[in-house]
Amino acid sequence: MTDSTRTDFPRRVREVEHTWIPLADGCRLAARIWLPEDAEEDPVPAVLEYLPYRKVDGTAIRDARRQPYLAGHGYAAVRVDIRGTGESDGLILDEYAEQELDDADEVLAWLAEQPWCSGTLGMWGISWGGFNALQIAARQPLGLKAIMTLCSTDDRYADDVHYRGGCVLALDMLHWASSMLTWNARPPDPRLYGDGWHEAWLERLAGANAWIEPWLIHQRRDAYWQHGSVCEDYGAIECPVYAVGGFVDGYTNAVTRLLAGLDVPRKGLIGPWAHAFPDDAFPGPSIGFLQECVRWFDHWLKGIDTGIMDEPMLRVWMQESVEPRPSYEVRPGRWVAEPEWPSPTVDVESWELPALGARTLRAVQSTGTEAGAWVAEGQSADLSGDQRPDDAVSLTFDFGPLGGTREILGQPEVVLDLEVDRPQAFVCVRLCDVFPDGTSALVTRGLLNLTHRDGDAEPSPLEPGRRYEVRVPLDVIAHSFPTDHRLRVAVSPVYWPWAWPSPEPVTLTVHGGRLELPVRPPRPEDDSLREFGEPEHSAALEVEEMEAGPQGRTIRRELATGLVEQVFDWDLGGSSRLVGIDLDTSDSSHTVYSITEGDPLSAAVRFRASSGMGRGDWTTRSEVTSSMTSDAESFHVETELRVHEGDEEIFTRSWQFTIPRDQV
Repeated sequence: MTDSTRTDFPRRVREVEHTWIPLADGCRLAARIWLPEDAEEDPVPAVLEYLPYRKVDGTAIRDARRQPYLAGHGYAAVRVDIRGTGESDGLILDEYAEQELDDADEVLAWLAEQPWCSGTLGMWGISWGGFNALQIAARQPLGLKAIMTLCSTDDRYADDVHYRGGCVLALDMLHWASSMLTWNARPPDPRLYGDGWHEAWLERLAGANAWIEPWLIHQRRDAYWQHGSVCEDYGAIECPVYAVGGFVDGYTNAVTRLLAGLDVPRKGLIGPWAHAFPDDAFPGPSIGFLQECVRWFDHWLKGIDTGIMDEPMLRVWMQESVEPRPSYEVRPGRWVAEPEWPSPTVDVESWELPALGARTLRAVQSTGTEAGAWVAEGQSADLSGDQRPDDAVSLTFDFGPLGGTREILGQPEVVLDLEVDRPQAFVCVRLCDVFPDGTSALVTRGLLNLTHRDGDAEPSPLEPGRRYEVRVPLDVIAHSFPTDHRLRVAVSPVYWPWAWPSPEPVTLTVHGGRLELPVRPPRPEDDSLREFGEPEHSAALEVEEMEAGPQGRTIRRELATGLVEQVFDWDLGGSSRLVGIDLDTSDSSHTVYSITEGDPLSAAVRFRASSGMGRGDWTTRSEVTSSMTSDAESFHVETELRVHEGDEEIFTRSWQFTIPRDQV
C-alpha cells in the first residue's frame, strides 16, 4: 500500500507555531494551530487535540503529517499541551485530573470565540487524546458537535495501564508512571516560551510527583477510577462518537462497549493494528484514515452529507489464521461489517471443556514468556509468539479439528469450575489457534483476579479447597479458524509480567467449564463494502536521525538459579534533530521484568530511562530509575529523578513507597 504526501489541499494552510490560550486562573496553555489562510474571512470549525506529549518535540513529527491535512480541508486543527507539559504553564499531577478537564472547557470556549472559528467544535486524539475526548464530551461543552477517539477507553480501571481483571498490570504500571516522570521533566522550549522559561522549568521539577503512588493505592475499582470513566454514565455523552481500535493494542474492548452503551450516532472501526494511527500502523493494512476523518467531521461539523452515516455502524478486520511472529508487515484478512452492535447475526456457541475429571496444575512462575506487550507498537518484536512454551505450563483444553471454517467476532468468554489452595489467586485464560503441526497462535486472552470474582469494588479472599464458578471475559477479537485447525483454551495461575504474581505459589484445579464463542457467519454484504482509500498525509518534517538505539524484546534464563528475565527496549532510543527548529531530542527506555521459578515474591520490575533536548551548546537531560518489588503484605516502589543542564545536575529527587496489597 502506497503512502501519498498531499500538499494540494482545497484550502491553502497557514501555521501558527505557538500561541497562548489564557485561562481564568492566570495559567497559559501553549497551542499550535493550522488553519486555512482565508479562515478569518471564511471561518471554519475547530478540531482540538489535547494531550501532554509536548507539541514542540514529542508529537511534532506526527502532527506535521496529519494536522495540516485537516486544516487544508477546511478546519482549524488545534494542538494544545495540557497544563504543566510542553510550553504550558502550571503543573501536571496525575492523569485526567479535574483541572485538566476544566482547562479543556476553557480552551474550547476560547476557540469558539476566535475570528477564524465558526463556533462549531470537534475533538480527536489517540491514547491520552482519545481518553480526554470522551471525558470532555461527557461534560457537554457548548459547541462540541462530534469526536473521534482512537486507542482509548471508557473504563479507566478495566482497560488501561494499571489493572486488568483486577490484577496489577506489572507490565505497564511502573513503566508508564516512570516514563511520564521522565518526559515531564523536560523544560519548556526557551525559543517559544521566552523569558521565565528556566524558572517555569524549576517550578515544574519541584512539583513533580510519582504517579504510581495513587495508582497503586487504589487497587479496587473505587471513585478514583470512576472519575474519567465515561461508562459510569454513557448518557452524559450527547455528541456523535467515532471509536477506533486495533487488535494488538490494549484498548480494543472499549470500541464495542461504546457502540453498545452510547445512545448517540456512533461508529466503530477495528483493524489489525497496534497502538497507532490506522494510516501508519503495523500490522497492516494501513488505510486512508485522514480521508475518513474528513468525511466524519464534514458530516457532523459542516452538515455535508458524506454518506458516512449510511454505512454500517461497526467495521472490523476479520483476521485470517497466520503463524505467530513477533511482528508483521501485513496481517491477512478482510473487512467485514455489522449494521448495529450488539449484532443479531452473531450467535454464542457454548462448548464444554473436554476433560475427564479434575485437572490440577501447580503454578510455574515464568508462565507468560510469550505474552508480548499489552500496548504493542507492532514493529518492536513485541507481539505474542508461538504459545507452546506457555501452553506447556498451563492447563490446556483442545477442541477439534473443527471440520469447517469458523469465524468469531466479539468477546469470547470462558466459564470455569475451579478451586485453588490459597486465599489470593488469579487465572489467565488464553484462546489459541492450533495448527495441524502443533503451532499455537494466540487469538485472545483475559485475566481475572479471583478475589474479584463478584466484582471489582469489593474483593474478598478465597476459601482454599472450595469450588467456585467464575466467568472470564476475553478481549474483543475477529478471527477465522480454518477447518483443519483446533481451538485451545489454556488456563494458568501465573502470567508474568502481565499480572503481578499472587503472594504464595498457587495450585489450581479445574473441574470443568465451557467456552462461549461469538460465532459470526459470513455475510454477502461484506463483499460490497466501500473500500478505504490509500493512506494520505501532509508533508513530513525534516528529521535528521543521529543515532539509533536498542529496540525490541529479549528473554534470558539462568538454568542454575531459575531466574528468568524479560527485557523490553520499548523506545527507539538514540537521538534525532528536528531540522526546521534546530532542536536535538533523544529518548531511551529499558525495562527488566525478572522472576525466579518457585518464588512469586522474587518478582521485580526495574526501569531506567533518559530523555534529552537541546539546541547548539545548550543541552538538557532527565533520567529516571525506578523499581517495584513486593513481599507477602506490601508493594515496594523506589523512584529517582535526576535532571541535568549541560554538565550540571540541577535537580534530584527520590521517592519510596510501601503500599499494602489489597487482595492481589
